[in-house]
Amino acid sequence: MHVVSDVHGNARDLARAGEGADALICLGDLVLFLDYADHSRGIFPDLFGVENADRIVALRTARRFQEAREFGARLWAGVGADRASVIEKAVRKQYAEMFAAFPTPTYATYGNVDMPPLWQEYAGPGTTVLDGERVEIGGWVFGFVGGGLRTPMRTPYEISDEEYAAKIEAVGAVDVLCTHIPPEVPELVYDTVARRFERGSRALLDAIRRTRPRYSLFGHVHQPLVRRMRIGATECVNVGHFAGTGTPWALEW
Repeated sequence: MHVVSDVHGNARDLARAGEGADALICLGDLVLFLDYADHSRGIFPDLFGVENADRIVALRTARRFQEAREFGARLWAGVGADRASVIEKAVRKQYAEMFAAFPTPTYATYGNVDMPPLWQEYAGPGTTVLDGERVEIGGWVFGFVGGGLRTPMRTPYEISDEEYAAKIEAVGAVDVLCTHIPPEVPELVYDTVARRFERGSRALLDAIRRTRPRYSLFGHVHQPLVRRMRIGATECVNVGHFAGTGTPWALEW
């Protein structure tokens, strides 16, 4: 089983991610809105240029989120079109490419920058989309919980702690717990390049301790302080920033 997360527009490597595996798991974030490593890539610079992308990255990195929102609002005011429709058109273009690259079979859940209502339009018969649901693969039970928790970044698929906890509860005890965000452990949620703590889930951490899955697999934090650690009987693994590495993480049993 090959596992990827945080694809962020890397369709070229995604098309090869399932090679040599019986199936592919994708833990979300297919959309590339703005590449923090290369400010020329993504929906934002396509619309507003690299210089403005440099500016908004600098504001967000400095955690000046209100200034970033005001700056973005001024840029959007100059577009002269409905913001939601412009973004949806760009996202649809990326989704068409991403979903076409998925091998058969693929099991996928949403990331915090994804737009769930669009997925069913692009997921082919070989792609199973799961969120708050479980599936048996090769004799093991896999549970999937997508999305992220609310942050000042206000990305598209952020939900309340209560809603997220309900999805964790609905999945129940599984062999492999697949989520986009990590459990709320400082070493797993700290991004060493962005120099900030991302949001992890306390409900996920509690479920790991209570139900003791064999693995907890996740992404979201692109450059974590720790990529892998044990919590009791569970091996917790950040499967990597696929947009940057182009290499899936392999799970064998």
